[in-house]
Amino acid sequence: MEALTTALLYLDGVTVSFDGFKALNNLSFAIEPGEMRAIIGPNGAGKTTMMDVVTGKTRPDLGEVTFDGLHNLTRLDEAEIAELGIGRKFQKPTVFESHTVYDNLELALKSDRRARAALWWRETTDERRRIEQLLEIIRLTAVRDRLAASLSHGQRQWLEIGMLLAQEPKLLLVDEPVAGMTDAETRQTAELLKEINRDRTVIVVEHDMAFVRDLDVKVTCLHEGSVLAEGTIDQVSSNERVVEVYLGR
Repeated sequence: MEALTTALLYLDGVTVSFDGFKALNNLSFAIEPGEMRAIIGPNGAGKTTMMDVVTGKTRPDLGEVTFDGLHNLTRLDEAEIAELGIGRKFQKPTVFESHTVYDNLELALKSDRRARAALWWRETTDERRRIEQLLEIIRLTAVRDRLAASLSHGQRQWLEIGMLLAQEPKLLLVDEPVAGMTDAETRQTAELLKEINRDRTVIVVEHDMAFVRDLDVKVTCLHEGSVLAEGTIDQVSSNERVVEVYLGR
């Protein structure tokens, strides 16, 4: 089968209605392999619905979503989409609180569905190495033996990102990663996402414009379920319509 597009993710004319309200209205945009994209927009702009469509939680009324040039995601369920390598990080972290940081990462590796028969699962040298590597990426090596329940809000977010990375996704969808973080944690999260972006594609949905500026990536602004503007943070934030509907509050 030949790829239909060079984009890793391509939304083409996607429309989703809930009781007559168009949450997405003929939404089209493309994310290239290896790209990091920031998606901004006012509440109700369609950011969460867009992620729901990409991950198979919501089926669009119209339009196609193509992943990796080959797969029409609108025909697949959530588990099949996860198998293809799309990972989603929700705003509220879900970690195993009564387990250590290390154990959380180990469990995430273990739940890799393509992997070994879990019944006879034993941690191998490779897996230990992978966990050490993940701990470094998410900056939690120093707290590896602490229970997840005792982590700060920011550290929990990083742990959940690490648990997603354990699944080796090709595309990572991250929802408002810095909500409720300290300034220092916010800066570290920008660094962390840039590091992850070296070898995988990342979409970040975010309200914090200073953080989006830190990421220094292409920005797509959604409004009423469509793309209102796209470009650098400076281009988008000087767009009159964007100021009017989103930034001028």
